[in-house]
Amino acid sequence: MERSTYAVVYDIDGILRIAPLRQQWGRLRALATRGPHDRRSQLGMQRVLRTLVEGGAGGSVFFLTALPIRLARPLRRILRHDQYPPGTVLMAGRGIFTGWLFGAGLESKRAVLDRLAARHPDTTFVLVGDDAGHDPQLFADFARDHPGRVAVIALRRLLDVGDDRESAGDDGSPPVVEAPNGEELLPGLCDALGIGPRRGAPRIEDWFLTRAERDNPATRVRAWTEGNAVHLRVHGSAYYRALTERVAATGAGDLVLFAGWRGDGDQQLGDGGPTVAEVLTGAARRGALVRGLLWRSHLEAFGYHVAQNRRLARAVLAAGGEVLLDQRIRPLGSHHQKIVVLRHRDADDDVAYVGGIDLVLGARDDIVHRGDPQSAASGDEYTRSPRHDAQVELRGPVVRDLHDVVAERWDDPAPLARLPWHVVPDLLHGLPRRGSSLPDPAPTPPQAGGCAIQILRTYPQRRPAHPFAPRGERSLARAFIKVLGRARRLVYVEDQYLWSADVARVFAAALRRAPELHLIAVVPRPDRDDGPTPASVGQREAIAMVHEAGGNRVQILDVENDEARPVYVHAKICVVDDVWATVGSNNFNTRSWTHDSELAAAILDSERDGRAPADPGGLGDGARGFARRLRLELMREHLEADDAVLLDPDDAARTVRDRVAALDAWHAGGALGARPPGRLRRHAPGHEQVDQTWRQRWITGPAYRRVLDPDGRPLAARLRRIY
Repeated sequence: MERSTYAVVYDIDGILRIAPLRQQWGRLRALATRGPHDRRSQLGMQRVLRTLVEGGAGGSVFFLTALPIRLARPLRRILRHDQYPPGTVLMAGRGIFTGWLFGAGLESKRAVLDRLAARHPDTTFVLVGDDAGHDPQLFADFARDHPGRVAVIALRRLLDVGDDRESAGDDGSPPVVEAPNGEELLPGLCDALGIGPRRGAPRIEDWFLTRAERDNPATRVRAWTEGNAVHLRVHGSAYYRALTERVAATGAGDLVLFAGWRGDGDQQLGDGGPTVAEVLTGAARRGALVRGLLWRSHLEAFGYHVAQNRRLARAVLAAGGEVLLDQRIRPLGSHHQKIVVLRHRDADDDVAYVGGIDLVLGARDDIVHRGDPQSAASGDEYTRSPRHDAQVELRGPVVRDLHDVVAERWDDPAPLARLPWHVVPDLLHGLPRRGSSLPDPAPTPPQAGGCAIQILRTYPQRRPAHPFAPRGERSLARAFIKVLGRARRLVYVEDQYLWSADVARVFAAALRRAPELHLIAVVPRPDRDDGPTPASVGQREAIAMVHEAGGNRVQILDVENDEARPVYVHAKICVVDDVWATVGSNNFNTRSWTHDSELAAAILDSERDGRAPADPGGLGDGARGFARRLRLELMREHLEADDAVLLDPDDAARTVRDRVAALDAWHAGGALGARPPGRLRRHAPGHEQVDQTWRQRWITGPAYRRVLDPDGRPLAARLRRIY
């Protein structure tokens, strides 16, 4: 087919926030249906339209609806807001209640299509819709009555959750491609039309969200910055050593900003000290302006850490700094961002740290993974477990954006806490209820390296609204969805949870779309098998979903040290095709993607790594220096292997599989003889498949989703399974 001979007709009644009753019923069914077989969502439909435009439709995109013409203008605004490509709106209805709401409009839509075909007699059409309305009949009848005028029919399944289907159209009818989401529709559509992914000169916007895609015009944070330097600090000991040196260099006129989930003032940042409190109070006494935000946390009676955060806040306050205990969250939520920003009188010295490491007891481990020496005698298993974590040190213009991240929260006029059992204890301890004004932002630091960096965040929609994110912000989720839609060969993940089926659905769609894609995920080992706890049910759903989608291309693993003691994986890292990498505070669960405050740095290095394969994804992006170094450093640590067997994604996946099997077999045989190289073990065998019991479906599962992994999206986004 010639590239310029087809136009796209997309029936959009099924994607609107308020849909006809039949589609709305399908959404409610999908929302109530859980399990590894259910991949229904509106994920990727914008990508479908953009691919069709780039593949040959050009500007020939028509959005069909049974809504009346008087709603054309707001409908166009909705389509622009939801990032659909420009096109012509075809309004087929006369009234909302007389037709559209109850799913009528078949005849009027058919009349509109017939007129469109008459106006464009030389055009072949691609028809896109879903199975919840009358699209299957509408499209089939149109193709029958206009033979040769329909190239392919694409139907997103909303009601039917069975296996994907693709009919060849041998009887003269056009091929029909069906899948539960847009990402999985793409391969069949591209095959039918003879188009492939866009290749050519790499563009930053192929990997990063544009400002419009972030969908938060209220923030001061820029879409991305270029010219930044990035240094990886794997393990708490390396991060704490670098942080101590940099904070020690601050003095009068400098600014120390930080935000965290927890802060332990007595945590030593090196052997014999100094402690967190000593480092921060020392900066304040030297004249630096020290300002911090710590999550106030829930009540100590439930096992939380408000006492530790309060002690650190009081110590800094006594030295002339300020630390606010911030409870401006949704119910059951938390502030989970982990960031330190150091601004100097000389902007060349500005630096920031982002990642998964808080200033807490138990975090100062190293590559040997014997645990934090200070916490070795503690009775708290969480603080004395060996821990694997990572942070990035950033220099360059991005430091200004990270300054703005902290400043936006600091300047939020909403009360820090409103419940009496939060407010009264803070008043009794003399803690401030509002922070003093921050100085005007310093100039943007000069360029320091070759990395483009995008700051990604999660803020929920809440009341009162955050002034810097009045509808919330889900740029973290949107970024992962965009990037996984481009993944071709290898997604490497280290994560504390990997719990949620809603998040796993994004990975599953990528695995089904890209048949050569491997997923390697490193997560913590379960403490013990306590049966179907809420957390285990959530993780089983997620693991089963990605295994069903990718089969043996999926490896979920955990880590132990050389003494066979489990290592708690607290890192939050993702590397895609050795091009795009992210390090942050976010986990792969619904809570992190929608409900708690989170922060990550996505990194796209301009430096190429020319070692073969020089372009793993095959799209012209080329392997990038930072992303490849990050993945190789982590895999070398876990596998005790050299780069020769880790560079190629297929070789890396094979090496992981072989070394995991050897170590598992050694343990199963009684740990006799020399221990095989590597520290990775197969995670939770048997979780690859899960059959939910009645109790898990209606009691344990809802408890997990309500309390442990809550959803902070507006209801319309939940119903459509979008972010």
